Amino acid sequence: MAAEQSPPAIAGVRRSFVEARGIRFHVTESGSGVPVLALHGWPQHHYTYRDLLANPPEGMRIIVPDLPGYGWSGPAPHRWAKDDVASDLFALLDALKIDEKVLLVGHDWGGFIGYRMILGEPERFRGFLVMNMAHPWVPRNDLLRQSWRFLAYQPLVAGLGMPLQTRTRFLDRLFETAAKGENAFDAETVEIFAGRFRDRGVARAGTDTYRTFLLKEVPGSARNPETRRATVPVRALFGKNDAAVHYSLAAAETARADDYTVEYVSRCGHFIVDERPELVRAKLVELAEETA
Repeated sequence: MAAEQSPPAIAGVRRSFVEARGIRFHVTESGSGVPVLALHGWPQHHYTYRDLLANPPEGMRIIVPDLPGYGWSGPAPHRWAKDDVASDLFALLDALKIDEKVLLVGHDWGGFIGYRMILGEPERFRGFLVMNMAHPWVPRNDLLRQSWRFLAYQPLVAGLGMPLQTRTRFLDRLFETAAKGENAFDAETVEIFAGRFRDRGVARAGTDTYRTFLLKEVPGSARNPETRRATVPVRALFGKNDAAVHYSLAAAETARADDYTVEYVSRCGHFIVDERPELVRAKLVELAEETA
């Protein structure tokens, strides 16, 4: 049964459970040196960064928590508002006694939350590598033009997320069709991700992620668009064949940031960390060197 799954093996990693803000975080680490906090999205967990964890760049401490309710972390005491999750992660950094500036990495919802973190407490970060996520300053008309992409799946997950994730093969098909790179997801890897969401607690976290977004965060951002400016260097990496999030939503021309660049990757879909792990590693090393 999914509830009995153990975390998948990754050579050389350190695993621990860390209490922070009422959440029992499952944290996977490797390497030593500059702290790198890497955040995953839906429908995944820490294993999306398996290549980075197994081969950490020299001089870096890779820290990959399962987000609240995801993977092997305990449930969140809230309904997955992204600002709440950002606060959870700040508390995790405090619990880990990390008081130096952090390199932040985020994919999908991990990227969305990462933006909340660098805008909320920029003094804690030296750089942000964000992948396949819209930036928070997208003009309304640009967002409306691409809204059909979100409507194709987000209401389904928000409304029927529990049975969809626990009783069907929806996630298996998603992984099998979404990646554009070769061999990104073999059958074993698909099961490592999709199988975990057959656990009702994990499926609840996934459902709440989208339900809170559609019912509260989308209306909230329409009333109060993001006006804060990013002062932390942001490097966006975007698989251009992403069917869920259009690459135009990460355009440099509309970003309100002191230092923002975006690189579009051809023949790559939404799951860029899984499809192009060596590129992700190289861009992290570049960001570390830029911000040293």
